[in-house]
Amino acid sequence: MPSPQLPRAVFAMDPVHLPLLFPPALMARLRQGADLDPGLVLRDFTDPEAAEVLATTEVLITGWGCPSLDADVLTAAPRLRTVLHAAGSVRSLVGEELWERGISVSSAVTGNALPVAEYTLAMILLAGKDAFTQRERFRTTHAYPPLTETAHIGNLGRRIGVIGASRVGRRLLELLRPFDFTVLLHDPYVSPVEATALGAQLVSLDDLLSQCDIVSLHAPDIPETYRMLDAGRLALIRDGGVLINTSRGALVDPDALTDELVAGRLYAVLDVTEPEPLPAGSPLYRLPNVFLTPHIAGSLGNELERLGRIVVEELERVASGGALVHEVRHADLTRVA
Repeated sequence: MPSPQLPRAVFAMDPVHLPLLFPPALMARLRQGADLDPGLVLRDFTDPEAAEVLATTEVLITGWGCPSLDADVLTAAPRLRTVLHAAGSVRSLVGEELWERGISVSSAVTGNALPVAEYTLAMILLAGKDAFTQRERFRTTHAYPPLTETAHIGNLGRRIGVIGASRVGRRLLELLRPFDFTVLLHDPYVSPVEATALGAQLVSLDDLLSQCDIVSLHAPDIPETYRMLDAGRLALIRDGGVLINTSRGALVDPDALTDELVAGRLYAVLDVTEPEPLPAGSPLYRLPNVFLTPHIAGSLGNELERLGRIVVEELERVASGGALVHEVRHADLTRVA
């Protein structure tokens, strides 16, 4: 019997990511599962040559730097049936037209959730040891702090608040289990029974903010969560409390947060901000109670290979007529981080 014809696949992303996403072994597997030219990478769908390529494309392998798949793109790609996204969220990539066409979408968001959760766990442990403040103090004084100034330090019995049982949030809850923490969770889609199974106590958002020493954001960036931590809710966090944001800057009112941090009442670990990056004159760059990083919690460097492996495995399923394992459904976008 003749072998089945391989699906026509095309990359659509910034090509700078390709070598790390698909090192030689993974690229070889891609080429075994699809009719794919590794040197052909679409970045501008309005290019006349792109339209010619899209006309025969059945599978788009997308990633960071891919333009949105709007109605014009879909019109130019009448044979497109699958999008495999070698990154996290697809919210900015796909629109209503794609769902109406019945095109299946897969995302490597599960793989991207792992380093974010790991980063967050590290920040929680460091924050509990007051590592950021102690580092700044040590750089200035060159002396060990007196015991009277370290009585508040330690991770025994810390109350950790997780906002959002997203993929990142759920992985973080798993990672928190071995530690002597009390974990509270707020997520409107989770039941008390499910929260208990995840190792947390389900509470309201206000109760979480007022009761926890460290609060970590893992909610989706949707209209309902826009600036969910406004001035009133930030004020609920106890004096000296820590806010960790590895989700999206839009979840927090930036002016209200800046006011709290400038006043020195709160501490913050911010891998994302609004705007991103912050303007050069922002006080958050120089405040000793702010640990600011340039959006590094997600997959970087050798972690990108994990995302590429997910895409390769999905393509192999597509080529063999199997079902996607990491499929994203339209309804998922209301709650998936």
